[in-house]
Amino acid sequence: MRITQKYIDELTYSIIGCAIEVHKQLGPGLLESVYEKCFIRELSLKNLNYQAQQKVPVTYKGVTLDAELRYDVLVENLIITELKSNDGLLPVHESILLTYMKLLEKPKGILINFNCTNIFKEGQKTLVNEYYAALPKL
Repeated sequence: MRITQKYIDELTYSIIGCAIEVHKQLGPGLLESVYEKCFIRELSLKNLNYQAQQKVPVTYKGVTLDAELRYDVLVENLIITELKSNDGLLPVHESILLTYMKLLEKPKGILINFNCTNIFKEGQKTLVNEYYAALPKL
């Protein structure tokens, strides 16, 4: 499989589809941990590989520190998905996701907030970085 921007964008569409299905089944108002379990189940049903709640290594001045940073879900070892159940997505959520993407050298991240009326319109935001920009388009 050749990793391209198109492939990552198609994968993004599938991931957001999984979140929409979870939201359709459960609606807003539950704990983030509940949504995460259901989201992971939905990824499995779509045959998408994932890792959940893994540590994000932090290297500072040549030393790897145990900083206890953990991402929510990494899909196909390419896209970091951060799940929320808040009143809205905040700039700090974007900053954290961009940092995870940088530390893990991943090209794309998706913020998903299940506490909304429509995941597609208001409950998600995708972010890309220089790793994405460096990939071939097709």
